[in-house]
Amino acid sequence: MKKSVIDGVTYHLVSCKSSCVRVVWKDEQQKQMRSFPEVAAYFARQKIELELLMNGGIFEPGGIPSGLLIQQGKELQPVNRNAGEGNFFLQPNGIFLIGSQGAAVMATSEYPPKDPTIHYAVQSGPLLLRNNKVHPVFRAESSSRLHRNGIGVTRKGEIVLAMTDFRSAKFPNLYEFAVMFRGLDCADALFLDGDISQMKTGAAMQQPSNQFGSIIAVTKQESTDKK
Repeated sequence: MKKSVIDGVTYHLVSCKSSCVRVVWKDEQQKQMRSFPEVAAYFARQKIELELLMNGGIFEPGGIPSGLLIQQGKELQPVNRNAGEGNFFLQPNGIFLIGSQGAAVMATSEYPPKDPTIHYAVQSGPLLLRNNKVHPVFRAESSSRLHRNGIGVTRKGEIVLAMTDFRSAKFPNLYEFAVMFRGLDCADALFLDGDISQMKTGAAMQQPSNQFGSIIAVTKQESTDKK
């Protein structure tokens, strides 16, 4: 994880291979894992070393993902194509996934992909970038500047995780957040969440965290089911 200042905003940024990224929500007993320590313990039981944890997509009361959630090839929550209020439903929203062809971010309307083999997926919204184009309703002059996190995929297939620093001198609006991903060579990117967002590494992953509806893990070992 590196700290970078882009257009006056301080970000925490991570670039990694898709084979080192997993989306998790439930443990071996199908119990929800809502915090970083729970997820850290889950991977420790599997003897998998973690590099980093970051919260996943928007969720409903009780920690239920608002839309699609696929973990280890199993669909735990279905895709949500409903209309509604708030960031998740700001159309187009989107899906981040890892399949046999690697990582991708797509509009929900494009799901499912032609390749049906999906190992991990999380739905959230709004879509920040699709095919290098910023979400059509974002405005460069927007005064809505908040703490945010998101995920993108570069043209080379690498995954980029980004979160604003809590102590940043300023925060981005959604237009600026999308443009930041584009500047990192991401043609596609997805907004994940706002004020509650956290990203932790090392011993901090064992410390109390906010409660989430899904968590994105970056592992030190590559997953064999994504090669």
